[in-house]
Amino acid sequence: MRARELHIWKVAEVERCCFRVKCFGYQVIMFWCAFVVFFLALGNELHLSHATEVSVNNTENKLCLYANLMVNFSVTYEVGVNKSETVLFVLPGNVTTEGSICNNTTSTLKLGFGDGHSWAVDFTKDNKTYQVDSIVFTYNLNDSSIFTNSTSNETKSVTAKPRITNVGVDTYYSCKSENVQRVESVTQTLYDVTLQAFVTNGSKSDTDTVCTADLTSTTVAPTTTVTTTAAPTSTPTPTLPTPTTGNYSIAPDFNSTACLMATFGLRIGFKQGDKVETINLVPSATEVGGACGVNSSILILTSDTIDIMFTFSNDSKKFHLHALNVTVKPATGVAVVAANTNMSIWVAAVGSSYMCNKEQTLTVTETLTLYTFKLRVQPFGVEKGEFATAEDCGDDTTGSWIVPIAVGVALAVLILIVLITYFIGRKRNQGSSYEHF
Repeated sequence: MRARELHIWKVAEVERCCFRVKCFGYQVIMFWCAFVVFFLALGNELHLSHATEVSVNNTENKLCLYANLMVNFSVTYEVGVNKSETVLFVLPGNVTTEGSICNNTTSTLKLGFGDGHSWAVDFTKDNKTYQVDSIVFTYNLNDSSIFTNSTSNETKSVTAKPRITNVGVDTYYSCKSENVQRVESVTQTLYDVTLQAFVTNGSKSDTDTVCTADLTSTTVAPTTTVTTTAAPTSTPTPTLPTPTTGNYSIAPDFNSTACLMATFGLRIGFKQGDKVETINLVPSATEVGGACGVNSSILILTSDTIDIMFTFSNDSKKFHLHALNVTVKPATGVAVVAANTNMSIWVAAVGSSYMCNKEQTLTVTETLTLYTFKLRVQPFGVEKGEFATAEDCGDDTTGSWIVPIAVGVALAVLILIVLITYFIGRKRNQGSSYEHF
């Protein structure tokens, strides 16, 4: 089943199984619907976590290249005049190795897949070590199963230069941590990588060269909840100054106005063992990247100490922050990597912006918390490079209690009226019975 057909089936299945009961203007979604949505979401996450394992033999039919890895792709492409869309897909398990080459000092692992797509890794070797010189990703925009409504039928290539170096000869490169490569409108994310070139004895080595990230980082598994409550009690009162407010924007090209805008100050609290530390994002030392899509937009902020990716979703009526990926690289201690891919915060109508001037606390994982200051964001529908009318978080906070309180009061009054009516009726009936006898 193709990815798009699978998505359509999921939507149809949710609509079929979900039935709603309306009560005082609220919709109560039954448990079975929640179960199916959870199951399908889990299936989708599994679909995006497929490993690719390949072996390449030389002219003597002996193993010379080996790879077992996962690669996720994010590609932004044009779907109309000044309109673009971002699509996410993975390197599948079913690939070809045609075009792979094994030589004494240079080798190429080339994986072909789909309708004209390929992913190629170039290696070079000296006496004691080898390294990856480049990764060339080629994608065919004429493949409508992935690039729906693309205005181009070109085949494009981007070249990334990952930091995979000093791998010992007769060892394999091992890296569980994410290795993110961003070039132009393409983001490639490598993880759970096992890679060996220049195999000399015809079989994969039992010895590995572990990547630096695995040796110095603590990776936190993604969670499925997010709260906006106060930070954990173990978090000390921040001693840092209030973070500087940064202005961040993404434009489709140099000649276009912004399609995504955000302003905020950002502080991150993270655990180092039993100790909780905090760090501020410095806007002047931060690079901005990302992409604007019809249904998904991404803002990426990168500095020497903090890498953070915000993923926003659009359901045509409302937008919200859907996912956060954060890496903190403190001056001392180990790096901390955290992710949450099932969020629904910073909600506002498409065509509006979301604003929250007060400090917000977002618990991403048990070990990492975000603090935002003077936040305003608009990931969709930006016109003339200016924010649209804002929906304020203060209004959401106070307004969200009005309807539940009103419903509670109405129910209490209704119950009281029913009880009074019952007792009055009963008393009258008893009086009538005494007169009859």
